[in-house]
Amino acid sequence: MGKFVQEASEWIWRILVANVLWVGFTLLGIGVFGLFPSTVALFTVTRKWVQKDLDFSIWKVFKDTYKKEFMPANKLGIFFLGIGSFLYIDLRFAFAMQGTGSVILYFFLIFVSFLFVLTLIYFFPLYVHYHLSFFQYIKQPFILAILSPKTTILMGIGLFFIGYLIKSMPGLFPFIAGVFPAYWIMHVCYKRFTEVKTGIGKENTLVLYGK
Repeated sequence: MGKFVQEASEWIWRILVANVLWVGFTLLGIGVFGLFPSTVALFTVTRKWVQKDLDFSIWKVFKDTYKKEFMPANKLGIFFLGIGSFLYIDLRFAFAMQGTGSVILYFFLIFVSFLFVLTLIYFFPLYVHYHLSFFQYIKQPFILAILSPKTTILMGIGLFFIGYLIKSMPGLFPFIAGVFPAYWIMHVCYKRFTEVKTGIGKENTLVLYGK
């Protein structure tokens, strides 16, 4: 019983520290410029947890990753932000338009936006797990989103319950809002990564170099 309480307390502490760092470093980058490097740092920490590596300084790993990835992560973040803004504006225009064509366009943009969100979700675990080029960090999450329906559904189920938990107990938001979704996504994607066959020159595979 004592060992269980100790391990539970250690996990509560890890989760609390990781989430506070995620919020703090996001704010440190004035929100927009802090979100991507902070989220990359959070996924780096949760990747270690998924790999059963618990004996490390969360503060040091988080801080070092944030500093190292600040510019690279923000370059990709600006790209994703631009695509997301473009889709949002198009959706607003399509919604305001009249006629059958506008309805078709609106639902098409909804579908494209859904694929965009999936690509963004897959981006973070892939980014912290593999060394890829700028373009590959955009293309490979999209390919994984298309070719991994079971993984996507599993992630969706977990995120739904996490969202329900936070909605039911909003007081938990400052403590688990980032780390719970990140851990679940990393956990599910890590299993998927171990199933992906590597290859060179194949569009549906990854040329992988584990980080």
